[in-house]
This record gives sequence, structure tokens and C-alpha cells, in this order.
Amino acid sequence: MDTAAAEWTSAGEPTGARRGAGRTVGAWAAGLLFAGVSVVVGCRAADSDGITPVPQLLAFLPWLLAPTGLGLLLALLARWRVGMVWGVLLLGCVAWFIEPYGRTSEPGGTPLAELRVMTSNVEFGRGTDALIPAVRRQKPDILFVEECEYGCSRALEDAFGGSRGVYPYREAVEGAGSDGSVIMSRFPLTGADGVRGTMGMPGAVADVDGHDVRLQLAHPMPPLPGQLGVWRRELGELRDYAAASASPTILAGDFNASQDHAAFRHILDTGLRDSARLAGDARTPSWPARTTPTLGAQIDHVLVSEDFSANKATFLRITGTDHRALVVDLTLHQHE
Repeated sequence: MDTAAAEWTSAGEPTGARRGAGRTVGAWAAGLLFAGVSVVVGCRAADSDGITPVPQLLAFLPWLLAPTGLGLLLALLARWRVGMVWGVLLLGCVAWFIEPYGRTSEPGGTPLAELRVMTSNVEFGRGTDALIPAVRRQKPDILFVEECEYGCSRALEDAFGGSRGVYPYREAVEGAGSDGSVIMSRFPLTGADGVRGTMGMPGAVADVDGHDVRLQLAHPMPPLPGQLGVWRRELGELRDYAAASASPTILAGDFNASQDHAAFRHILDTGLRDSARLAGDARTPSWPARTTPTLGAQIDHVLVSEDFSANKATFLRITGTDHRALVVDLTLHQHE
């Protein structure tokens, strides 16, 4: 009997040790996952974009549910009670911040005009050939095109410009690579000082059926490591533009930022509304197009002042570019 008990104990000890080691490893892995997510969520809660890699991860904040869920599963398997509580709290925080940000109140004034706006980043002009037929199908009244280099600019002018073209009015910053950008319109345009940035961001004032509407194309630097200061500064310039006037305003383009970035939320805090959210598409990803809608972030936006309501938003796949185009139907209302 004693010999059998000794043999049973000896055989059981390695199994128990392995289980204990496995639980320890699981708890450590869960802790590392929770720590990483906590840093990102903490910056979101503090209204800060932090330092690299936090701004880059903030763009994909909803997808942090995956590592948090995995960490919670590991904590459960490891029977780590502190980790279980930590994981549940993190899941709640991420879910809370997934809720759309910004105002959604509808204007109450009399409708004055209907217009369709389209914005598309064509990735160094590579998406131009696919954009042209998409524009013909969608028939926007105002078109914003980012990364429209010299060849793209000429192609759009040949397809739609000129005094007899669909879009006889345009404002552009000509440039190579990502520097060029164009606004084209069927409404008369008056040139305006655009927001200064590393890449071209032209501005204009459109005469929409007798009503002045400020237009500004947005294309700040992306939050690359080593370029966060430039990214913040150029988004700050766009915020200053948004806050500078009470006139009807459309600020559209590739913002290289989502609602989970403090620098972008500060633009919304001026009173602008995200038209995609108004139309019910607050979290529809627009980049990177090759992985959307399964995985991505909404960094392409059409922001409008409180003078507008949004009736519909559509995200389009444009071959050749890593961004989806955004088309929104807007109604301009009488300011009350």
C-alpha cells in the first residue's frame, strides 16, 4: 500500500507541476496583453494620442476587443482572478469607446439645396483610371481627390473639366506623388486660402444655388513614427479652419485619423459633424481598402457644419488605391 501510494504521488507531481507552469505562463501572457491594451485605452480615456505606437494602434481601437478577449480567456484558464477582473474592465472600456463620437443633431431650418459630395484618395494617382468611371456613375456635385499627382490632375481635367465639362470649376494644388490634390465642382468656385500642409490641401468657396459654402480638402501627414508632431500640427490647422467661421462648411478628404484620435475629435469639437455617422455609417472602414470591411479604420471623412443633414453615405472600392471612396448625399438648410 505504501509503495503504491508513493508511486501514485511520484507520477502525479510532474502533472501538477506542468499544470501550475501552464497557468503561470497563461497568466503572464494575459497580463502582457492586458498591459498593452491598457496603455492604448488609457490614452484614449485621457484624450491623448500618446507616442508611437499608440497613435497607430488607436486607429484600430475596435479591434482591440480581440487581444482583450484572448487575454480574458487565458486568465480564466489560469484561474487568475485579478486578471479576470482586469479583462472584464478592459472589455467594457473598449466597448464604451467604440460608441460613435460627436454631435448628431439635425438642422431645423428650411431645406435650401441638395448636393452630393465625393472624396477619394487615389494613392499617388494609381486609382485615377478607376475613379473616372466611378465619378460618372455617382455624379457628385463636388469632388475632392487626394494624392492626385500631375497625371491624375490632367486626366480628371480631360474627362470632366473645361467650360463645357461636368465640372467646369476647380481649385488644385499641383504636385508629384502624394502632394497633389484637386477640388472639382459643378457649382461656381471662388479661390480661397487653403490650409497649409506638407501635402496639398486646397480650399474654395462654392456658390451652391446662391448660398456660399466653404470647401476645404483635408490631407494631413499620416502619424508615422518620427512625424507625429507634423501630424498633430496639421490636424490642428484643420481644427483652426473649422473653428474660424460660422458659414456653411464642408471639410472633406483623407484625414489620416479616426474618431479614436484626440486630434481628430478636437476638429469635431468645433461643431462639425461626421456625415457618415449622421447617415448611420460611423464605423465603416475606409482604409486599408484591401482588408476592408473585415479589418480597417475609417480615416476618410466628409465633415459638415450644423447647416447640413446627411441622407446617405456610400463607401466605394476604387481599384488601384488603398482607400475606399466616400460618397454622401447632403441637404443644406437655412441657418436658424
